[in-house]
Amino acid sequence: MAERLDRAWRCCATALCFASFGVGGLLLRLVVFPLLQLLVRQQRARAWLARRVIRHSFRLFVAFMRLLGVLSYEAHGLHRLRRHGLLILANHPSLIDTVFLMALVDRADCIVKASLAVNSFTRGPVRAAGYVCNDSGVGLIDDCLASLSEGGNLIIFPEGTRTPRDGSLRLQRGAANVAVRARVNVTPVRIRVSLPTLGKGEPWWRVPRQRPHFVFQVDDDIPVCDFIDGATSEALAARRLTDHLTTYFASETPRAAA
Repeated sequence: MAERLDRAWRCCATALCFASFGVGGLLLRLVVFPLLQLLVRQQRARAWLARRVIRHSFRLFVAFMRLLGVLSYEAHGLHRLRRHGLLILANHPSLIDTVFLMALVDRADCIVKASLAVNSFTRGPVRAAGYVCNDSGVGLIDDCLASLSEGGNLIIFPEGTRTPRDGSLRLQRGAANVAVRARVNVTPVRIRVSLPTLGKGEPWWRVPRQRPHFVFQVDDDIPVCDFIDGATSEALAARRLTDHLTTYFASETPRAAA
């Protein structure tokens, strides 16, 4: 009985979290970012401030989810994220992985879906922060390189979408191409979750039987030169790096202990 009541509460709390996320996005779009537009004329400085606002908003949102008992989490190796110009690659088991990483990383940039740039609830933050949009086609990698050169910390999920429920990984080569062309080391973040939640194809109201526990492990950088040296082309280096990352992240498919 207690477990059923807890699950019912977490379902209601999850609905409240989604609603608050949408309302927060509208407030940022209608109130906060117009003020930034008026007060800060320089576009780059305005984008950095917008990203800082978004980071603190996401930190509050994460704290709100934990306070309501929707989830719990722990993070290790966060000191490795206190640098600039990082290429942060992570696996993607849940919808809220992006929220967590954006809350944990200062000066964070990320690749967002084109649909988010026109969504009423998300277009304000996306446009104000100047995030990389995946509708740029052949210019996507160039946009990523520009972000890194400006000192941003670029977050990419190499899978391109959330991990399937069976845990199988299929990484795309875009993230490795960015690392190879920029000659920047990879800062890997392995994400584990004790129970499937908000995964690919899962409705928000299908909450797990127990409160899910997230573990974020920031490991030592992966030197990109190890894959460039001896490669006859950048394409081959990117293929080698992608194969390595696939094995690397696949080692974390088991669920985290609650």
